[in-house]
Formats: sequence, structure tokens, C-alpha cells
Amino acid sequence: MKLNLKIWRQENATAKGKIVDYPIDGVDGDMSFLEMLDILNEQLVEKGEDTIEFDHDCREGICGSCSLQINGEPHGPDKLIATCQLHMRSFKDGDTIYIEPFRAKAFPVIKDLIVDRTAFDRIQQAWGYVSVNTSGNTVDANTIPVEKEKADESFNAATCIGCGACVAACKNASAMLFTSAKVSQYALLPQGRVEATERVRAMVRQMDEEGFGNCSNTGACEIECPKGISLENIARMNREYLAASVKG
Repeated sequence: MKLNLKIWRQENATAKGKIVDYPIDGVDGDMSFLEMLDILNEQLVEKGEDTIEFDHDCREGICGSCSLQINGEPHGPDKLIATCQLHMRSFKDGDTIYIEPFRAKAFPVIKDLIVDRTAFDRIQQAWGYVSVNTSGNTVDANTIPVEKEKADESFNAATCIGCGACVAACKNASAMLFTSAKVSQYALLPQGRVEATERVRAMVRQMDEEGFGNCSNTGACEIECPKGISLENIARMNREYLAASVKG
């Protein structure tokens, strides 16, 4: 399969970037998208040219590192997968594929296709954890009754891998889906209720300070999320934040 790749190249955070054409031949449909980029980089090395920098780690759809904008869609045309799980059979011989970094003010480009997503880390560090001993000992922690429905919802929220697709998909570059998933993960469990007021205040405040936009209410975040994180989490976070505001 022959493809014409149009890839964003940018030397560093302050340099002016541009789209560069890279024709590639011999692409097999069973290759993953990242394997295809690996082959392209091997060809560039043989030519003595600079390789294309892109983020990756587990290549199993777990870590959230491989965040690419492919033909204008976060993670590409398939749904409920990360870029590393996208296979080249999703494209046709002769296709032109645009490959760009995620676009958001809070995700500045580091080089080529790599963006700085440490803003997510800072939101998590603001209070995305349980800091108090809520059980007394580890045995007691396992005896706290949790409704199955709430436990399932908490686990579903916890599947967020922090890739940033929600931000890239939103016309306002909002991080509401990510932040709400982290809030919901704890808000639904008794261990998380102890610090619920402080948690939602701190995480929302940090989200705003990082420069993310407001929720656009279009639902693009949920559609493009590789883990299918539900918009219900945003509604839950809004309720949590309102309750925390009333408490003063």
C-alpha cells in the first residue's frame, strides 16, 4: 500500500512548524499506525534525515501516550481505541493522511508530534487522590459496603488514560471530561466522600488555571474518547462543584 503522509514538523516549542510530505510504500494493512511511523523513521535514518518525534510507551491502549491527530480526528478514524491500536487496514492504497499533534493552548508542542500534557498531571496532583486514612486498617477498608452500580460507575470513570483526546476534540479545548472522570472516580466511593468538597474545588480551580476552555456541550469529547468516558461524569462534577460552593 502506498500512502502520502503529511506530517507536522516543528523543531521545538518556539519554532514555527509546517506540514511536510512523506511518501511511503509497502505498508501492510496489519501494521499498527505506530509501526508504520517506525518504518518511515527507519527510512529517514537511512537517508540521514531527522526522524519524526512522536510519543508512545505501552502500545496496548493503556498509557495514553500515543496521542495523534489523524485526518483531523484524535486517534484517527476508528472509535474506542488509542492511536497505537489503529491499524493501517483502516486506510486505502493511495490515501493522503494528515498527522498532527493535539491542538490546545494547554498542550504546547514540544517537538513534531509530541505535546506537553503535564497540565493533566497538575490537575491530578491538585487533589485526585485520597489523603486521609478512611478505614483504620486495611481489613476495615474491605468491609465498607459499596453499591454495585456506584462501584461500576467508579471503575468506568477510572478507565480514563489521560490521553487528551477529549481536549483535542473540543472546540474550546476543554478538559472537563478528564477532570470529571477523576472527580467521579472518588465521588462515587465512600473513601472519596471524606474530601469530596475540597477535591472538586481544587481540581476545577487547577483546570481553569491551566488554560483549558469551558465545556462546549457538543459531546465531541465522549465520541472521541478511546475509553468511552461518559458525559454523565461532567454532570456529576457540576453537581459536586455546586454542592461544594453552597457549603462555602
